Amino acid sequence: MSQPINIGIVGVGKIVRDQHLPALAKDKNYRLVAAASRHGKVENIPNFPDIEAMLDAVPELEAVSLCMPPQFRYDAARTALMAKKHVFLEKPPGATVSEVENLKALAAQNGVSLFASWHSRYAPAVEAARAFLNSTKIKSAAINWKEDVRRWHPNQEWIWAPGGFGVFDPGINALSIATHILPPMFITSAALDFPENRASPVAAHVTFRTSNGLPVTMDLDWLQTGPQSWDILAETDKGAMVLSGGGSKLAVHGKVVHDEPEAEYPMLYRRFAEIVRAGISDVDLAPLQHVADAFMLGKRNVVEAFFD
Repeated sequence: MSQPINIGIVGVGKIVRDQHLPALAKDKNYRLVAAASRHGKVENIPNFPDIEAMLDAVPELEAVSLCMPPQFRYDAARTALMAKKHVFLEKPPGATVSEVENLKALAAQNGVSLFASWHSRYAPAVEAARAFLNSTKIKSAAINWKEDVRRWHPNQEWIWAPGGFGVFDPGINALSIATHILPPMFITSAALDFPENRASPVAAHVTFRTSNGLPVTMDLDWLQTGPQSWDILAETDKGAMVLSGGGSKLAVHGKVVHDEPEAEYPMLYRRFAEIVRAGISDVDLAPLQHVADAFMLGKRNVVEAFFD
C-alpha cells in the first residue's frame, strides 16, 4: 500500500466531528497531522487559527479538507492550491459557480487534485437507482427534500446569510443525486420563499425539463416537523421507483430492492485518495449550477419571519 497522505482539516465544526474525523480515523490512506479553525480544535494534533498558519508550520502537509462555510472557502482553497496541496471541498464546493471554475484551473496549473465532495451521491442505493433508471423509460420524476433546520443546523446563522444557500444547503444534496441518476435537465421555473427576517430561502418549488422533455419537480422545505423526507421518485415503464432516506433505500413497484447502512464520508475519502494518486481532479458543477439557476429564475415570495 502507498504511504498515507498527510492531511489537514480546516474548519472544525459539527460536520467535521460527526463525519470527517471518524472517516479519517478509519482510513489507512491518510494521516491527520494538523487542523485550523477559529473556534474548534482537534485533540492530539497541532491546531492553528487559520490555514496560512497551518501551511507555514506544517510543510509536510500534502492535502487539506476544507469544511468552513462556502462563503469563506474560495480564499482558503486558493491558498492551498497555490501551495501545491490537494484540496477536498465539503459541499457545496463554493458560493458561486465561477469561483469553483477558477479553482479547477488553479488545481490544473499547480499539478494538484481538487475534489468537489457531493456526499449524498455516495449514499448506498444511489448507484442501484441509476442502474435501474438507465434500464427503463422514465415518464416523470419528483424530488421531495423536507427537513427541520432547527434540528440539523441549530443556531447556524451563516446558512441564512447571502451565499449561505438557505434551504438549498440540503437541497443541493438532492440535486447531487438527481444530476447523477436522471437525464440532463434544466430549470424552467422556481418559486422561493424568503422569511422576512432572512436573506436566504426557507422553502422552494422548482420545475425542470429534461433534455428529452420529461417533467421533473422539486419541493424543498426547511421547517418540516416530524419524520424527515429525503426522497426522489420516478414513474417508469417498469413501475414506480422510490429512492428514499437520502439515497439509502431503493424500492421498485413497492418492493425494497436495496437497503444498506450509510457510509458516505468513508467513500468520499476513498475517492479523494484515488484521484490524488491518479493525479486528476473530480469537480462536477451541475448541482451548484442548478442552485444558481433557481436563484436567477426564481420568483421571490416573502413569508412570515423565521425564528430558531
